[in-house]
Amino acid sequence: MSSFSVTEPSNRSKWFAGTLVILYALITMIPLAWIMLTGFKSPSDAISYPPKVVFEPTLEGYVNLFTTRTRQTQEYLDANPPETWYEEIVREYDMVIAGPSKFGERFLNSVIIGFGSTFLSIFLGTLAAYAFSRFKIPLADDLLFFILSTRMMPPIAVAIPIFLMYRQLGLSDTHLGMILLYTAVNISLAVWLLKGFIDEIPREYEEAALIDGYTRFQAFYKVVLPQAATGIASTAIFCLIFAWNEYAFAVLLTSGTAQTAPPFIPTIIGVGGLDWPAVAAGATIFLLPVMIFTILLRKHLLRGITFGAVRK
Repeated sequence: MSSFSVTEPSNRSKWFAGTLVILYALITMIPLAWIMLTGFKSPSDAISYPPKVVFEPTLEGYVNLFTTRTRQTQEYLDANPPETWYEEIVREYDMVIAGPSKFGERFLNSVIIGFGSTFLSIFLGTLAAYAFSRFKIPLADDLLFFILSTRMMPPIAVAIPIFLMYRQLGLSDTHLGMILLYTAVNISLAVWLLKGFIDEIPREYEEAALIDGYTRFQAFYKVVLPQAATGIASTAIFCLIFAWNEYAFAVLLTSGTAQTAPPFIPTIIGVGGLDWPAVAAGATIFLLPVMIFTILLRKHLLRGITFGAVRK
């Protein structure tokens, strides 16, 4: 007989818990909803006080985000009428579109660096975690603690040494330099998380594969990896979130070629200063890849968080 019993929660408890979850979700979503709504406001509505909840939506923020504008004389404007809807929006300020902005390039840099560092972190972290989990490594506990200790220190604390080192190696403002840096920061998290997942996979599966003639690598690739997919997906989400949102190193080590979206978005200037609708529009678009990536892997994320928590 079990030493304890699990009772079914009452309807009142279910309603109370459900209300708390919904309330918490609504509170946490308010800032995101406000940012998304600000992207559809005009500059005057965006800075109005008290803040406007009901407003006339406009795509001015998105037009300003993806274009650069210049002021022209009235004679030029009269001689060259607007041909598209977004040119009409710009003409309201006696300006014309001079060309595309740099947001597309910065966003692409974020995709390359974020997903590149995530892939490299997962690749190296999975190999290291498998080695720590399956082989007898001298001083394994000390090595694992050393790997974990790299996560304890705030990355910005070593910003100046890294800046000087990157300048000497020619890695400043390069995609490779940022990918290697974010990989170095994320690999400790990847090793520790993935080692826990691989430890939960029975060794007997690999031993059976080895008896059937598989090599160690084949057993790892065809037996361990499929069962560790849940942990790999969960770890990839955490690694991507850090690399995607990182700001301090991106400001310090990039300025043009490899600059990502986080340091670029706050510098979007409008007619009278910061263009808040364009900033909000950029933040909204910047949220989408991580949001989509997390939604696609949400089942793996939930299973990964609870993996090994219940034992029979």
